[in-house]
Parts: sequence; C-alpha cells; structure tokens
Amino acid sequence: EVVPTCERYAVRRLPFARLAEGDVAFFERLMPGRVLTGQEEVKPFNVDWLKSVRGKSELCLVCSVGETNLFPSRYCHERNLAVNPQGGNTGLVGGSVPVFDEIILSTALMNQVISFDKVSGILVCQAGCVLERLNEYLEEQGFIMPLDLGAKGSCHIGGNVATNAGGLRLLRYGSLRGTVLGLEVVLADGSALDCLTSLRKDNTGYDLKQLFIGSEGTLGVITAVSILCPQKPKAVNVAFLGCQSFAKVLETFTTCRAMLGEILSAYEFMDEKCMELVERHLKLSSPVADSPFYVLIETSGSNATHDEEKLNNFLERAMASGLVTDGTVATDDKKIKASHLRERITEALTHEGCVYKYDISLPVERLYDLVTDTRARLGQAAKNVVGYGHLGDGNLHLNITAESYSHSLLDAIEPFVYEWTARCSGSISAEHGLGFKKKQFIQYSKPREAVLLMQQFKAMLDPKGILNPYKTLPSAP
Repeated sequence: EVVPTCERYAVRRLPFARLAEGDVAFFERLMPGRVLTGQEEVKPFNVDWLKSVRGKSELCLVCSVGETNLFPSRYCHERNLAVNPQGGNTGLVGGSVPVFDEIILSTALMNQVISFDKVSGILVCQAGCVLERLNEYLEEQGFIMPLDLGAKGSCHIGGNVATNAGGLRLLRYGSLRGTVLGLEVVLADGSALDCLTSLRKDNTGYDLKQLFIGSEGTLGVITAVSILCPQKPKAVNVAFLGCQSFAKVLETFTTCRAMLGEILSAYEFMDEKCMELVERHLKLSSPVADSPFYVLIETSGSNATHDEEKLNNFLERAMASGLVTDGTVATDDKKIKASHLRERITEALTHEGCVYKYDISLPVERLYDLVTDTRARLGQAAKNVVGYGHLGDGNLHLNITAESYSHSLLDAIEPFVYEWTARCSGSISAEHGLGFKKKQFIQYSKPREAVLLMQQFKAMLDPKGILNPYKTLPSAP
C-alpha cells in the first residue's frame, strides 16, 4: 500500500476550500467528457511513478486545446480551490501528485505540434506532447529534441520545462534554460501570459520565461513551449568501457574530452552494482564484464568515418595507458540500443523494494565519495547503495534500496546526504527538482536571502497559494 504523502511527511492541509457538488457540475459544463471523478478513475493521477507517495484528490480535469482563456484555474482561483498541474507524472520527488485533495490539472490532451521551422530548427508545441513523440516527429524532419530522458516515452515537454529536466544530452546541447525560447503560461488567476516567442535573441526587459522554467508548477501552468532543436547527427557512435576505479573514470573523462572534442555528446558512468541489478531484473546483458565501474560514451557528428576514427584512437589510447581495462565500440542500432543500459537503471532499482533517490551536483573529483561514505554509514541497514549519473555534468544519482520503507533508515540518510553535499558546495538537486520530498532542505543549497526572494515571487504571482501547494519552497514565514 502506498503511504499517503501527508501521513508519511506529517504535513497539515492549508485552509483551501473543499470541493463541492456545484464545483464538479461547473467543470462538467466547462469541459464535458474530460472530468474524472471517483476513486478508481482518479487513482492513477494520485500516485507518483515511484509508487512512493499518494495524494487524495477526488477530481482530475483533463485540459485540452484552445482552453487557455477558459482554463479551470480561473474558477479555482475565485473559489480558493488548490490545484496540482500534472504532465506525464514521471517526477521523482513527489512534485507531480497531490498531497491532499488538490484538483489535478492534466495536460495529457494538450499534445499538438503548433509549428516547426526547418531553417531555424525552432519547434512550437503544446505542453502535453510526449518527449519521445516529439523526437520521432523531428527525426522525420532531420532534427532531434535537445534533451533525452529515460522517461521519454511518458514524460511531457511541459513537465520537462517545469522541472528543468536535464538528462543524457545536456553535456552537448546545454540545459532547457538555454534551449527554451518562449513559453505560454496560465497564471494562478486564470490569465494567460503569452511569451511564446520564436526569437533566439530578444533583449527587451526581464526574461520572464526563466521564472517558470524549473518552478515545478508553483508559479503558473505551462501550456505551450517554443524550443530550439539541433539537427539530427548523421553519425552516432557509442563506446562502452570498463574501469577499475573511479579515479580511472575521471582520468578517462579528461582524455575523452581532449580527444573527442566537439563530437562528445554524453559521458555517463555507473558502478558494478547498478549493472548487476539491470542484468538481474531486466535481463539485459553488458557488452563489458567484471568491472568495478562502467562508462558509456556517446559521440554525435556529421562524418561517420571521421567520428569512428577519433573514437577508436581514443579507445586505443585509453587501453594502452591502462585507464580502461575493456571496451567496445558500437555503431549499429542494435548494439547502440543494447548499450543504453544506463537509461534503465532507475527501472531496475524499483524491483529492489523501497528506493530512496538522491540527485546531487558535486565537483566531479568528489562525485563517488558520497556513495562510499553513505555505504559505510548505512552498513547492513540498506540493501543496496549505488551510484551512477552524468559525470560530464557533475551529476550523481545516489540510490539506496531496502525491502520496505523505514523511517529510521530515512533518518540515517537525511540530512546526512544534504549536509555532506553542502560541505562540498554542491546542489541537493541537480535535475529532479525539489518537489515535495526535498523542499524543506533547500537551505543546504540556497542562502536564506534567496529563499525569501523566491517566496516573494510566489506570493506575487500566486497570492492565494493555490498552485501546486506544499511543493518546492518551505512555507513563507
């Protein structure tokens, strides 16, 4: 049984209005056929992807095309009804599901491509478009999305932007803060903010879209996105390597970056325990065996012969110098898909019972020390303590598993992990956001003055606090 969020984290409901029969009747007139009520119909929207927390919403409104001027949040604002914007519900920090009885606003039907310019590579689409579907659409035009996530088959681009999702392509194409050109957002009072520009350069006043990128639905509901998309690389190669220590992983990255230069698009690492879990639970086989650490390198370029030559030269250098003990280069689609073991580690971990997930930014030389120290601290209290992530971006995914949820184990992990991260001047959330689970720890990454300013932004844009309450920020004093 999934524990209700409010019970697990001992939070109290704020004094929002309660849903009444008249409210449901109003929504059924406003958006007929797209009002979901009843425990069974709403249940999938109440539980997060990890099945770690559960809300108590009694109503889900499936928003659709052309409703930004009639968006249900206007009525909710007038009635003081709290709302929970939701995309693909693939978030990992409890930010995408209700805590109490907030009305769920689903963007699932807002899934249309509005325009695409083949000259500029600028895509304009609605927020409910699934990332993988967008990538398939763009590939037909000779382009790709600038981000790639393990959850791409379910996540929505609006949710990606709202959480400032990172993923596997950030090393090459940068973060969404750079590739998102414009947004359409519905504010708390139901008014629409149209900043859906398709200009790469626009220096007129404050860059308002940046407020909503990474705001996790607490400042407004993203309804459409304008995003710059790179051309599809003509040649994609993958190398899968084995290293005997994390120090070798770091040295290999330095050599890799120097030798591969502009074609390097991803540098991922995982420890041997991650590989063991992927092989055991997902029946995938590793092209490289018996290594304490594994590295996945991806190159993306325009000349297959040139790229393969550079990658092979790098691999020869790495093997000859002892940085890498074993490795293979995959150029055909079958091998590339087989070596995407890294993407499915999160899925494999869910088979291990309860998963405590931490998404940390650290100086790269300290990245794996947190795994080692956490493993030593927890000892037999944890089933597994594993580390993997985007080494090229300094992003560690620390995961701890146990047979079932244990409050004493959680107390041993938190705030230890956050204190350790703060001592290294790291960030307690590299790409997952703060959501519900991490909001009370924001002070480990942001000074008091910054948090106060964020709370002032929230109060200005959402004075009643109805947008995704209990998330991202601690309660204002």
